[in-house]
Amino acid sequence: MTSSTENRRRLRIGLIANRAHQDAADSALVQLFVRAREAIHILDIEWVVVGRTLDAIHSHGLQNICSPHSRFPYGRDGGLMKLVAHVVNRDPDNSVDAVIYLIDPVDYSSIFPEALALKRQCVIHGKPYLSTLAGACEWLELEATAVGATLSVNGAAGLDLANERIALIAHDALKQNMLQIAEKHFALLDQFEHRYATGTTGSLLNQLAQKIKGEEAARNWVQPFLSGPMGGDAQIAELVLERKIRRILFLEDPHVARQHEADIQLLERAARTVTDFALVVSDGQGSDRWLRLLSQRIATTF
Repeated sequence: MTSSTENRRRLRIGLIANRAHQDAADSALVQLFVRAREAIHILDIEWVVVGRTLDAIHSHGLQNICSPHSRFPYGRDGGLMKLVAHVVNRDPDNSVDAVIYLIDPVDYSSIFPEALALKRQCVIHGKPYLSTLAGACEWLELEATAVGATLSVNGAAGLDLANERIALIAHDALKQNMLQIAEKHFALLDQFEHRYATGTTGSLLNQLAQKIKGEEAARNWVQPFLSGPMGGDAQIAELVLERKIRRILFLEDPHVARQHEADIQLLERAARTVTDFALVVSDGQGSDRWLRLLSQRIATTF
């Protein structure tokens, strides 16, 4: 294992977990620090932890892994609101670079205004918003790869892309962004066993694949489902719940009102229901970096 930390600013990561992901010895919060221990050690993170989540970290004896850290108030006392403010703050000493929010899909606090604003501002400001255990672990491991670390593969999931599936979804204003990302990372995406998309995005991606690989070779490169408003998100959500799709690249436009908002939330909720398996990446810049680092990690692993 190697790493390079010279001249690297310490990452500041906001951390919160819903109650159901805190208390048990095998909770998602505990698994986060156990599964990603190696990457966390390499990255030397400064944690910004909301209220009761830090209490749980201490109760499980994880404070040495989650160190250094600062504590925000309990959520009921404005801790989550403060975290939103730190997402948008441009002062490096009073901002966070990413947010890990381990969401229990049946915890109503995850739909409070400050919880919804937290995700939206992360997307607007291009900061990773990681709401599943699998997403948080993979992001930490890829960021460790970015600083030159060679990680062990024990417990690493989903690196054999020939047995993996990915969903590619983009709102109307971001479909061209999706095509640019897909073209740039086509070699990596082509390694997946199956690719899925909703509506028009699927048609556009198949046209791109045919331009690159030829019409016959790239026929049905992406399996298109219905458009999002017509139920395509629900079709993909079912495959996520069945653990057939691990990764969802969802380019979300946070600036427009969407009549099918419930369908979007359904897909995200599906990923959170299988939190140890599925992950969602929600912005173009983050998606580009994620795919680049995933390619880099696979190249150094196999």
